[in-house]
Amino acid sequence: MKLVPTETDELFRARLRTFLRENHPGSRPRSAAERRSWQKAWLATLYDAGFAGPSWPHEYGGMDLPFARQVIYQEEYQRARVPGPLGTGLGIAAPTIIKYGTDEQKQRWLAPMLRGDTVWAQGYSEPDAGSDLAALRTTAKRVGDRYMVNGQKVWNTHADHADLLFTLVRTGTQESRQKGISYLIIDAHAPGVTVRPLRDLTGGTHFSEIFFDDVEVSVEDRVGAENDGWKLARTSLGHERAAGAMNQAALYRRVLDELVELARERGIASDPLVRDRLADFEVRVRIMRYTGMRTISDILQKGEPGPASSTSRLFISTFEQDLHEFAVDMLGAHSLLTRDDPGALQRGRWIGGFLSTRASTIGAGTAEIQRNIIAEQVLGLPHDPAMPPR
Repeated sequence: MKLVPTETDELFRARLRTFLRENHPGSRPRSAAERRSWQKAWLATLYDAGFAGPSWPHEYGGMDLPFARQVIYQEEYQRARVPGPLGTGLGIAAPTIIKYGTDEQKQRWLAPMLRGDTVWAQGYSEPDAGSDLAALRTTAKRVGDRYMVNGQKVWNTHADHADLLFTLVRTGTQESRQKGISYLIIDAHAPGVTVRPLRDLTGGTHFSEIFFDDVEVSVEDRVGAENDGWKLARTSLGHERAAGAMNQAALYRRVLDELVELARERGIASDPLVRDRLADFEVRVRIMRYTGMRTISDILQKGEPGPASSTSRLFISTFEQDLHEFAVDMLGAHSLLTRDDPGALQRGRWIGGFLSTRASTIGAGTAEIQRNIIAEQVLGLPHDPAMPPR
């Protein structure tokens, strides 16, 4: 990207808006394979033009934007309706690798991730260790300079087309809980790795389960020290919650405007009850934006999003559910028609959103876990002795 030292924020906004308009990749393809190729091509276009990674350091291909321009970037990006990132690596694994990875690991993994050449997926939750992540049972036994990994992960977004998995494994005893966990990067195509997509309420396969059967992983692919992965997991989870704050605020600014327009089209925008709900959503979208700005500010000042990321995540997840519940109520019988039905309004987007956001209060840490973090770290209430120390 050509740097303009005297450029104002508004000139930067105009330049970014022009780039997004002139390089727009076109309509979203219907088939999953075509859609992935479309997204990869767009991410490469962003990277090659210097418009990728607004918060990333320059040395890894990012823009290293100041606070105000990160906010502008997210607003314009959502406004342009261009594809988002592939996989979950950019907002979760990347900050962890930047903070704890070796120079060799950073050079090997970061730029290809940002350009979309490699797709990353998370391997944290397990059938018996979701909210209680410290109880995970996937083991990594060290044999010389390699680990042998065995176990199962579940609810892994984008794992069915991932190239690399950032994974929490147990290198200590089961009794060691959070003190015996390590952070490994595992080749998703390595012998012994099996990925099985799971069908969800929407009819799609947005999640997968992963099985590891004597999977060999080089010690060089461990990030941080052995048995010190809990610290890295906290960084990853904090950035996962923070990463969605600002772009979700920009996204729902647009979604709410579209919902207001839908109410007008159906002739109910003047209904006092409808207007009251829409006004409530307007207030919450604005709060979401300011909370996202606060989270970005915390990351720039402290290097970590802190417990405020849990406040933001909880707020967004409940908002998503409330908004889509109202949307389907407003549409009445029409809301029962899914995208495959020719009579569906707007291709069934609102019922699709309603079904998919049932998981909002589970993903990135359940709502109950977020409330625990807020209670202890924000409000200073006593720690739950049954939970690992943070």
